Amino acid sequence: MGNNKIIGAKIKSIRESKQLTVEEVAERSGLSTEQIERIEGNVDFPSLAPLIKIARVLGVRLGTFLDDQSELGPVICRKKDSNDSNSIGFTNNSMENRKHMEYHSLSQDKSGRHMEPFLIDVSPSEDGVDFVLSTHEGEEFIYVLEGVLEINYGKNTYILEEGDSIYYDSIVAHHVHAAAESTAKILGVVYTPY
Repeated sequence: MGNNKIIGAKIKSIRESKQLTVEEVAERSGLSTEQIERIEGNVDFPSLAPLIKIARVLGVRLGTFLDDQSELGPVICRKKDSNDSNSIGFTNNSMENRKHMEYHSLSQDKSGRHMEPFLIDVSPSEDGVDFVLSTHEGEEFIYVLEGVLEINYGKNTYILEEGDSIYYDSIVAHHVHAAAESTAKILGVVYTPY
């Protein structure tokens, strides 16, 4: 769970520094008080959508929850330095809240960024899982490095194989998961306006 604990603590710290209650953040974000408390308490692995909503309410970039340093120049991310300590797990936004995506940040040291690039390991989905589509401001770009990905976008479903990519507006209800009980590895870039 590594960085998930850091995210919960950062959200709570920023919320308290802005003298906002959990109830106020819940009301302004459209999330439940319980959901905010569970994210801050590191009980839940949230999906990106609630984190983006919380960031908007707190007046910070999504990346603020991931930032380690304040590097203003270019940031280089070496493969040999990638490990579980710089990854974040998110749920598949299903009813069971099961973690199914492991995000490896490619920019956590870059301050002031507007994009969030990740290498993402996508675990297989279980049969019969009811996905809850998410919406948030911004745009997403996904490039499939390995495996097969299924993307529910609005009323459409897209199957992407190795070498395929998709670029979409995140305000349209969507869900990303591995197709046909397989695993996948993708490059994902999330942009959220600030």
